Amino acid sequence: MENISFKAFVTKELEANKFERSIETRQINDLSVGDVLIEVFFSALNYKDALSARGHKGISKNYPHTPGIDASGIVAESNSPDFKIGQEVLVTGYDLGMNTDGGFAEYIRVPASWVVPLPENMSLREAMIWGTSGFTAAISINELQRHDVSPDKGSILVTGATGGVSTLAIGMLKKAGYTVVASTGKSDQKEMLIKLGADEVIDRADVDDHSERPLLRGRWAGVLDSIGGSTLSSVIRSTQLHGAVCCFGNVAGDALATSVYPFLLRGITLIGIDSAEKEMDYRLNIWKRISEEWKFDNINDYVKEVDLEGLNNEIDIMLEGGQVGKVIVNLKK
Repeated sequence: MENISFKAFVTKELEANKFERSIETRQINDLSVGDVLIEVFFSALNYKDALSARGHKGISKNYPHTPGIDASGIVAESNSPDFKIGQEVLVTGYDLGMNTDGGFAEYIRVPASWVVPLPENMSLREAMIWGTSGFTAAISINELQRHDVSPDKGSILVTGATGGVSTLAIGMLKKAGYTVVASTGKSDQKEMLIKLGADEVIDRADVDDHSERPLLRGRWAGVLDSIGGSTLSSVIRSTQLHGAVCCFGNVAGDALATSVYPFLLRGITLIGIDSAEKEMDYRLNIWKRISEEWKFDNINDYVKEVDLEGLNNEIDIMLEGGQVGKVIVNLKK
């Protein structure tokens, strides 16, 4: 393919710990090495992207850099027999947007082993509404089911309920037949969470117990936690007999203070949810479930769509903790 120009969102390091974000023109030949060149139609904003855009070297080591751990589009060039020019595909996770040029650009080049054919019953835009957030939520629900936490066992608590993963998890859990309790510090979003599928909305303080009691009253059959810290400690201690707690975030801290008693006396299972490196067979199965049995109708009500120029402001909102729902990036806007 000729060395054409394209637009990309780029974070540059001006000097030590000082970074600048801008829209730049890049060349195809500047992209990372890979088997498949993809013309990107949509991407999505995740917290990891916001950190990379801010200059977090624990996420992206080298700058200038284009973030974007999610992308959907069509194959523009392929050295792999598994993918044909014009095929609709998506990429989430792996090293995309971390140290490999990410989805906040009109083109990406990646290894063929990272590429997922777009599921049937899903558009390129919908794929990015789900993206890594929906994939993470779906893995969590799959884990609940794998550990025999079925809807008849009791309610499922979703913490940090207005975040990207959690909002999608609420709708998916409801579609799967669960009773959902959403906890949030944003009381003004209660109506949105109810419409999304939450049966009950409670304040985040109601699930954050600072006592030193090793066990609390059992309240939930399962938990999807994006908060970490003392909230994670509290929900472990308040999960019912043989329940499961899925952990996929640490916005309140990475330390975990607990005892062995929830595990010994109640048989609680604590499950760490990793989404970036899932093997392809597992990945394809989860995407199939997202596109079929867990796909809920009103997902578009909780999506904000921006172009590359509007991305900078959304990153700032996310870093300040003010983002609600899902932000997707339209590269064709």
